[in-house]
Amino acid sequence: MEKIGSFFTSILLLREPIREFLQEVSSTYRRTVVINDSGMSWVVQDAVSMPNTECYCFHTISVFTALSFACETTKKSLPSPVAEIIAELPPRENTFDSETIEYIKMQRESRKFYSVGLHNSCKEIEGVFIDLLEEQRENKQCAIGPLNPVEISKKKRSKQTHECFSWLDKQERNSVIYVSFGSTTTLSKEQINELAFGLEQSGQKFIWVLRGADKKGGDNIENIESGSNFDLPEGFEERIKDKGVGLIGKNWAPQLEILAHGSIGGFMSHCGWNSCIESISMGVPMAAWPIHSDQPRNTVLITKVLKIGIIVRDWENRDELVSAAKIENAVRNLMGSAEGEELRRRVTELSSAVKKSVMNGASRKEMDSFVAHITR
Repeated sequence: MEKIGSFFTSILLLREPIREFLQEVSSTYRRTVVINDSGMSWVVQDAVSMPNTECYCFHTISVFTALSFACETTKKSLPSPVAEIIAELPPRENTFDSETIEYIKMQRESRKFYSVGLHNSCKEIEGVFIDLLEEQRENKQCAIGPLNPVEISKKKRSKQTHECFSWLDKQERNSVIYVSFGSTTTLSKEQINELAFGLEQSGQKFIWVLRGADKKGGDNIENIESGSNFDLPEGFEERIKDKGVGLIGKNWAPQLEILAHGSIGGFMSHCGWNSCIESISMGVPMAAWPIHSDQPRNTVLITKVLKIGIIVRDWENRDELVSAAKIENAVRNLMGSAEGEELRRRVTELSSAVKKSVMNGASRKEMDSFVAHITR
């Protein structure tokens, strides 16, 4: 808690310098537009009282998750079956630590003056939830995403091509599962071992990005230095190298570009929203393994609402070690079963709709409309 406390405290200290900066800007220019992350609402709240200044809040969580949070606050009813789905979501107290909940409350209370909410999503993914969120919050909600590129060609790969691509280029289409749990999660040594054995026993080719968590993690995250020795099972790396079945990366990897590669047929993920929307953009089904925060709610969206993923570990069993056998079965199910093929078909269709929306559809129109509004 000490680390996360110092992290939040550092953010709150930005209020005064930002207020001074915005005062200077608003006195110089005819119009000032502030777009802030939802987690910075308390910091920028003074802007509303400044002349020629207006604020817009950008939400980095899914609209589904935002709607579930809004319902807890407004107590307004929802139509069926959305009401039933949201009623089954785990309470915040089970997914966030107490200090994070208090910080979120501070931000929510500072957002009352916003007239428009911006979201990294689109109507093709969360249309019904966008409409319902507008009713809950009684203001305009603009889905202007995905903000990540939705098309990546070989020519657009990182200037310094990552080592994994030479290996991926040799693999068959949809034959590799990508495994990554983001930058704020580190699995225990015991869980790393089970995951290693599960991947190996599945017989499926894989890329596994194994990193240490950022230092801003909460109570339910074990923090270690990035790049530390992860103590993989003895002989594991040598065996997968000899068999040519997998790659292990212990540093940063270009996730979006990896997901866009034709050989990637599945993504085992913690279900952070950025990872979810990147996977959807690239048409890759998911094996959901939520760890904390909004991830359990995103998992419900991915697996039960959109039906483009399976669950590796139920949130109710979050304190239990996930066995190698369970991981093996999940990988086989996602990558080599009729159910996995159906998930892949559904997410491919959704990806196509999302790309059209960004190029010249609803998402593009929402973005153009918002830009026209703030530049009028």
